[in-house]
This record gives sequence, structure tokens and C-alpha cells, in this order.
Amino acid sequence: MKARTLASVAVAAWVVLVTTACGPEKSTEDADPKPSQPAASSTPPAKPSITPSATPTGDQPAPRTKAGAIERYEEFLHAVGREDIDTVCEVAGPAAKQAEDQGFGPCTATFQITFQMIPPEKKKALQTATVDRQRVAEPAPEKYEIPAEAVKASVTFGEEEIGSSTMEYLKDNWYVTD
Repeated sequence: MKARTLASVAVAAWVVLVTTACGPEKSTEDADPKPSQPAASSTPPAKPSITPSATPTGDQPAPRTKAGAIERYEEFLHAVGREDIDTVCEVAGPAAKQAEDQGFGPCTATFQITFQMIPPEKKKALQTATVDRQRVAEPAPEKYEIPAEAVKASVTFGEEEIGSSTMEYLKDNWYVTD
């Protein structure tokens, strides 16, 4: 897969980081975690390796449908808005390996910087953003392209801000792969 074109301005850097520079990895940068969801148990879940996890929600695989891909991408957008680094890095895991191979740091480090670059009103808008199903294309089976114009929120996000994302079904769930 080709990585997104890199640009030198901060807004373009945010696009690259949002669409390609996050992925699960082991990190010790959990000193200041952001609350995201109530814990299901007192034992913290193990962080996944670079390979996507096999079980998205308990023991049930995610639906291999357009709706399943869109739901997972919305989960990603909401996590970016909440600064939920664990979810962001989980959903965009496969893209992380690609970005890290190109010299970006680990997701947990690069997204802390990215979060700081997003204005508060845009973070808030991402927390409830949805995707217009009609604007999502299926270039291949179990692979969907979600362009920036498909993202519906209380503020407008342009291609230069969030770019397009590819959602691909891998190991029983949907992941941002490009």
C-alpha cells in the first residue's frame, strides 16, 4: 500500500497522522491516559501487537458489511475527538506499521502531537461525527474508501484536514489501512 503524500505544513501533517500514523504497539507512554470508556474489569486489556486483534468485541467478529466498516470508522473519529489514544491506535493499527516504517514514531507518541494540533471545536465535532453511507466507495471486496466529504459533523472537515481513509476487513474486524 502506498502511504499518503507527506506535506510540510502542520495541517497536512495532521492529515498524514490521522490517516496513516497510528497503530497498536507496546509503549510506556501511558503515564497520562485519557479516560475513554468504563473498564469492563479491573484487569487492563493487553495491548495488541502491530497485527490487528482477532476479536473486536468479545468473541464476535465484526460484520463484514459496509455498515460495519462505517461504524468502525465512526468509532475511530469519535476516539480522535476524545483523545482516546488506545482506540485510535487500535483501529488504525495496520496503517501504523506502514507509517512507522517510513520514519514516523509509534502511534502513542505521534498522536499526542496530533491531538494538540486539532482545535477544540473540531475535536468536539469529531466526537459525534457520522459518515454518509452514499459517499463511501467499495474499490474491492471487504475494502471501503471513506472520503473526507463523507464525514458529517457540526463543522466541515476538508480533504486537507482529515483526508480519505481506507477501511479494510482483517482478522475479524475493520481497520484503517491507508
